[in-house]
Amino acid sequence: MEDYTTLDFDIVPVKVSRLSEVDFSNLAFGKVFSDHMFVMDHVDGAWQKGEISAFGPMTFSPAMMSLHYGQAIFEGMKAFRQEDGSVSLFRPGSNIKRLNFSARRMSMPSVPEDVFLQALVEMVKLDKDWVPDTPNSALYIRPFMFATESHVGVRPSMTYRFCIFTCPVGAYYTQPVKVKVEQHFTRAALGGTGAAKAAGNYAGSLYPTELAKSEGYDQILWTDAQTHERVEECGTMNVAFVIDGVMVVPKTSDTVLSGVTRASAIHLMRHAGVEVEEREVTVTELAEAAKEGRLTEAFGLGTAATISPICTLGLPSGDWDLPNQENWVVGPQVKKWLDGVRYGTGEDPFGWNIPL
Repeated sequence: MEDYTTLDFDIVPVKVSRLSEVDFSNLAFGKVFSDHMFVMDHVDGAWQKGEISAFGPMTFSPAMMSLHYGQAIFEGMKAFRQEDGSVSLFRPGSNIKRLNFSARRMSMPSVPEDVFLQALVEMVKLDKDWVPDTPNSALYIRPFMFATESHVGVRPSMTYRFCIFTCPVGAYYTQPVKVKVEQHFTRAALGGTGAAKAAGNYAGSLYPTELAKSEGYDQILWTDAQTHERVEECGTMNVAFVIDGVMVVPKTSDTVLSGVTRASAIHLMRHAGVEVEEREVTVTELAEAAKEGRLTEAFGLGTAATISPICTLGLPSGDWDLPNQENWVVGPQVKKWLDGVRYGTGEDPFGWNIPL
């Protein structure tokens, strides 16, 4: 293929693909990367012409500001192999808007939405053969932005780099997860960056998560910083519970990330006439509902993990095992309808899929 230019960026296809090196029947999440990446720099107050070219290392100064002051944000989205063999992006517009929300919160420049979408489309088209077709698989897409100025001083950077790379992935969790209700450490506080997809949010979660794993759990169920009573998120996902047959989802706030999978699940369930409540959920309510047999399902909602069943809640009073998943109704229905849209096997009532 020859190099060519679009309105907003150049495209330099690789001469030899690495596709033949990949074992698509054994994909470890986030460890195999596709042939191409997109790079676009922000200099002198304006975005420069970007380029799609070979995925590979970058070189930066040790004084690069993102390494010292944490101006770094990212997104996660997916492209799916459809039933007819074609490829579609799932709700890219929502992720584009959320990245720009994160950018504003972190004093970073917004990425032009049309350029962002155009780069996504061209990249996935170029690497369409990297989109797997095995069950529960997809092409994971990672857009991100970080400060690049070499300067040691606390202020917003004067330069930035926006990039996108992709990787074929299988399931994030292969088994139901055991989660600990966290009542000491905090993921996010009021007025903080919890609603932004900022890199530092995840760095701060690593130590308490490692402690939870040492106690036999897989993830943490985060609670609010003030009282550690209100449920917020589950690890790197939003979370939902089925209480008295109703799907209950903790409401979003400036301490809870507004997840695209979360929003999609709520829209699909309500469209089908299923009752969904977005409201405050407390640890006390969960403990009482579990004890009384009214808490029948719990699952994470996220781009990487999709619908991830929770088998055990580590409550303050002790571990509580949820009922056998064979009897679950709501979680499997959410996954079925969501997968139907994403893989093109079911109805797409809201026109979320963007075919390529």
